[in-house]
Amino acid sequence: MTPRTTRPRGEVTRGTTAPNRLRRVDRWITATQTGPLRTGPRPLVVDLGYGASPVTTVELYTRLRRVSPRAEVVGIEIEPARVAAGLAFLDKAPGRYQGLSFLRGGFELPVERPPVLVRAFNVLRQYPEAAAWQAWDELSARLAPGGVLVEGTCDEIGRRAVWVTLRGGRPQTITFATHVASLEHPSDLAERLPKTLIHRNVPGERVHALLSAFDRCWAMAAPHSAFGPRARWIEAVALLARTHPVHTRPPLGGRARWRLGEVTLPWSAVAPGP
Repeated sequence: MTPRTTRPRGEVTRGTTAPNRLRRVDRWITATQTGPLRTGPRPLVVDLGYGASPVTTVELYTRLRRVSPRAEVVGIEIEPARVAAGLAFLDKAPGRYQGLSFLRGGFELPVERPPVLVRAFNVLRQYPEAAAWQAWDELSARLAPGGVLVEGTCDEIGRRAVWVTLRGGRPQTITFATHVASLEHPSDLAERLPKTLIHRNVPGERVHALLSAFDRCWAMAAPHSAFGPRARWIEAVALLARTHPVHTRPPLGGRARWRLGEVTLPWSAVAPGP
């Protein structure tokens, strides 16, 4: 592992956070990443850049423990005051959160052993695209063998989110998740694309073609609105799967996941052109 440095790598984020803001990605992680989460007697998970409040790290810990009772979670922040807030939270509940801790750090991940999973949400939006690609490489290199990086972005209340998973240093999947009752068009999720893609949503790029096709499927599925917005979303995803490599089987796909307002595709469906 990289030794602890005196100056964490990275920049201070806005720190915006709120309870349940990351519930969609947490729900997805606990349903689809049980392999890494059950690796070894003490699987380590890192929540990188949790923000001004430790609430989403605590929620991640609580949700992970339901599927991996021995999982340990470390919240890492570059801002000392935010680390102090996490430690103060633990001081108020001594012994209640065994395996949960908070450290000051950045992309170097100053933890005692390689994590099996890193969740980095709303961390890279302020970086240039090239720096975001570099951060993917840097974080991936610090994972345990078979570990996974989950990096993405969501809105302030967690109704719209997009995230990418990486294994072995390579992007594997992209997931779009939304509160379908408040969605006008699937392409509205473009504003939550990861930094590596957000500037690629232009004609000629795969991600633009995908979102345009999704909008067409959404329009074709309009008659299903009579059964509710969830039914319309499921139909739109099923239509999209006819022309795009949508994951259609568990754990990544199928109606059980689609009804939650999710759709997951292989990274190749959106990978930027040269």
